[in-house]
Amino acid sequence: MRTHAADQLDGGEPCGDSSAGSADLHRHAKTRTGDRPHNCQTCGKCFSRLGYLRQHIRTHTGEKPYKCQTCGKGFAQSTALHKHIRTHIGEKPYECQTCGKSFTQKHTVGVHMRTHTGERPYKCQTCGKGFSQNSHLRGHMRTHTGEKPYKCHTCGKCFSQTTHLSSHLRTHTGEKPYKCQTCGKSFALSTTLSVHMRTHTGERPYKCQACGERFSQTSQLRYHMRTHTGEKPYKCQTCGKSFVQSTTLSVHMRTHTGVRPYKCQACGERFSQSTILLSHMWNHLSTHG
Repeated sequence: MRTHAADQLDGGEPCGDSSAGSADLHRHAKTRTGDRPHNCQTCGKCFSRLGYLRQHIRTHTGEKPYKCQTCGKGFAQSTALHKHIRTHIGEKPYECQTCGKSFTQKHTVGVHMRTHTGERPYKCQTCGKGFSQNSHLRGHMRTHTGEKPYKCHTCGKCFSQTTHLSSHLRTHTGEKPYKCQTCGKSFALSTTLSVHMRTHTGERPYKCQACGERFSQTSQLRYHMRTHTGEKPYKCQTCGKSFVQSTTLSVHMRTHTGVRPYKCQACGERFSQSTILLSHMWNHLSTHG
């Protein structure tokens, strides 16, 4: 086992940890030297401590032994439960010095700051795409490898990220644990609640660097940027026409398939787009008006 002395010989600095017990020192040294002897048999990920491995295994098994006494939600780690409890009591001790927004966790402030700075320090070595969080990069890498290690035990569907699995599970349970304190509407995802809140606050934190227009969602900014770049990444495999948004491609595909999912309740006529149905409904109203 490498020691702090060995690290110093390599030019490293002592970390200043004064753990009294030899067992504590041994465990701490593993985190310092990168020694990770505990291996996950499911995905191969390695850990310096057995306790970390046990916690990680719960991402595969779905075990959540720590229960919130307020709402019954379960967590794989006690630290995650403690952070969750703040959503009930409203405690947000960490504040962004730029915009004043508050957060329940300290590291979330650091991640949030990147919405102001635009910093994306985590780069994909395959395609060069940058990410604001390391976890986002890890999830993205699976789009290249095709790895989907997280499985739904209800329907068998697999996912590349635990967050995607957790979100998917709510399609089975119908759980919507995130409630808007302004209008009472509930959501399955905390991110969806955050976006919804901007309809009340009017906040538009995402700014186009080309023209200065602001948006409430990053997806809106990405779509808008294509009006400057001319990028149309979504291509129809039938006729070759390209589109800025995947939703526009989906609507276009109905011109080939003939699918008309929107039905007029007054006369039974069907339409390929909701906007066309709305225009049609106005004709009924004006006729009977």
